[in-house]
Amino acid sequence: MKSAVDIQMSDTTINSFNEIYSSYYKKSFFFAKSYVHNDFAAEDIASEALIKLWERLKTEKINNIGPILLVTLKNKALDYLKHEEVKRAAFESMNDWHLQELSIRISTLESCDPNEIFSNEVENIIQNTLKSLSKQTCQAFLLSRFENKSNKEIAEQMGISVKGVEYHISKSLKALRISLKDYLPLFYFFFYY
Repeated sequence: MKSAVDIQMSDTTINSFNEIYSSYYKKSFFFAKSYVHNDFAAEDIASEALIKLWERLKTEKINNIGPILLVTLKNKALDYLKHEEVKRAAFESMNDWHLQELSIRISTLESCDPNEIFSNEVENIIQNTLKSLSKQTCQAFLLSRFENKSNKEIAEQMGISVKGVEYHISKSLKALRISLKDYLPLFYFFFYY
């Protein structure tokens, strides 16, 4: 149970904080806002600075509150602005990367030549890749992609499970994706449906 002294001390504390808050909040807010240009951030900075000041007043006697409050406001505003600077740099970096990636996609698409797509080079890469696969993997892939058979039909023809067919086709696609990495959009055009 609180004693009369504790209650009196609490009331004094609350009144003193309210007095400090009402006396300095508006000044603190406008000072912070003049630098951060954001109402919500300025409100947070002003409130945090006043709370920090109040906590300091509870432990030490301070005759002139103004300079201490101003230093606290300055430091909190600087922290906020530095954080904003880091965020902006990160966004700019992401934007630069996005623009570069977009530029690459545009130039790749502009340089896409249908005659080159159906060239012997791509055909040779596909044939060599399929030759490097096991006979069963190659057969499952050819039946799926070049004879348009369903996985069930391929499973019956090869005498394996449908899951086995899916495994062999996935294995083939992975090998082709690696070997056709320079022609990746074509890989999707030819082999995925």
